[in-house]
Amino acid sequence: MILDVLGASGGELQGHRTTSFLVDGVLAVDAGALTASLPLEALLRIDDVVLTHSHLDHVKDVPLLADLLVGNRERPLRVHASRGCVATLRESLFNGRLWPDFTRIPGPDRPILELHPFETSTPFEVGRYRIEPVPVSHTVETVGLVVSDGRAAFAVSGDTGPTAAFWERVNGTHGLGALLVETSFPNALQWLADVSGHLTPRTLEQELRKLPRRTAPVWLYHLKPAHQAALERELHSLGLDGVKILSAGDRLQL
Repeated sequence: MILDVLGASGGELQGHRTTSFLVDGVLAVDAGALTASLPLEALLRIDDVVLTHSHLDHVKDVPLLADLLVGNRERPLRVHASRGCVATLRESLFNGRLWPDFTRIPGPDRPILELHPFETSTPFEVGRYRIEPVPVSHTVETVGLVVSDGRAAFAVSGDTGPTAAFWERVNGTHGLGALLVETSFPNALQWLADVSGHLTPRTLEQELRKLPRRTAPVWLYHLKPAHQAALERELHSLGLDGVKILSAGDRLQL
């Protein structure tokens, strides 16, 4: 399994793209950097997008991608999201006011986009991949994900503050090749991380103690670009073994 990092930041700034990972060229996990990162030919190969939650930096390229696909592809793009996330997409995004309703374009019986809701604790299949969502602690309904193709697996935390069920699931995953964990704010903004459901280097260190059998490398993402330098200094000072920061353009082979 090849995991391409299209975006790994917690905000958009020159040189920083928001969260989006591409699995084997066909499955996207979050959609913060699809259209800015890939040519049309590569975008046309993506069959499915799995979303961790409804916040703009994770979904913003779903409508932009739908717009590009019209007239260029017959089969619909399938977007998989929790029921709460699907409801937000329908009510607040694909509502004909903020953006056209591509779930009914070019026609209700042949849309360019399909929204597929999933339960937040029930595994499901997407092509050859098994997706296991796990509820995490954020300000809207949000899941972490364990993604496997039967031979390799990786886990992504989604946006979260301190949580429990996700770490329990990671501890129970054999053959995990990579663990992607959000870390958003420096320690000086702990109050903001707490109220917004995010981690700081301080709480990251505490959360990683919940992994007594940690064997997979830990890759950090969602660093807020306005605080990147402070975050890098604080993370370096912790001296955490096997923990690195992801950047757009990175490729992980699992």
